[in-house]
Amino acid sequence: MRLDYYHTGDAKQEMFSVDRVVIEPLPWPGDLSKAIDGTNLGKYFFEVRDQKSKQALYSRGFASIYGEWETTDEAKTMLRTFSESLRFPAPDAPFEIVLKKRDAKNYWRDIWSTSIDPKDIFIDRSTPRAPATLIPIQKMGDPATKVDLLLLGDGYTARETNKFVADARRLVAVLFATSPFKEHKSDFNVWGLCPPAAQSRLSGDLRRV
Repeated sequence: MRLDYYHTGDAKQEMFSVDRVVIEPLPWPGDLSKAIDGTNLGKYFFEVRDQKSKQALYSRGFASIYGEWETTDEAKTMLRTFSESLRFPAPDAPFEIVLKKRDAKNYWRDIWSTSIDPKDIFIDRSTPRAPATLIPIQKMGDPATKVDLLLLGDGYTARETNKFVADARRLVAVLFATSPFKEHKSDFNVWGLCPPAAQSRLSGDLRRV
């Protein structure tokens, strides 16, 4: 399941509003035995809680573009809105999302919550058409125990798909020849996705890597 929401504010305040709730078409790729995040990392943190028992079903810490932007000079003079998403295994019963943020003393404090019923008729259950075929570049094991890295091609026509694959493999070779990725190569699966462009472009793609 995915919750898309709007994150609005400036350097002194922030507000949240639901955009949509989506059931994604593929099974959850993560490790369900590690559903609760105990790393204490990130500027923000969210919990999925069973609405009745209040038991935490899933949690993750994360950082966001908004969290960086709110520290800029621009945030002192204007409001901006950012689109953000939270992804988690879909619960079977009604639940709530609780979003937390670190305060000045580095403690978590609740800043927003929303309730979701998995049976809500307004949840988007459509299956969108894939923009292109997913291309395996490097497979090191079950996605549940690996980091999945996706390379997006831009500016390659349908006839240039093989060129994208060659460029992607070259980029991956450079990446995993460099520390700290070199020491953790076996922890990564790498995939390529290259929606065909109407016209070939020489900039903005992997060919300059």
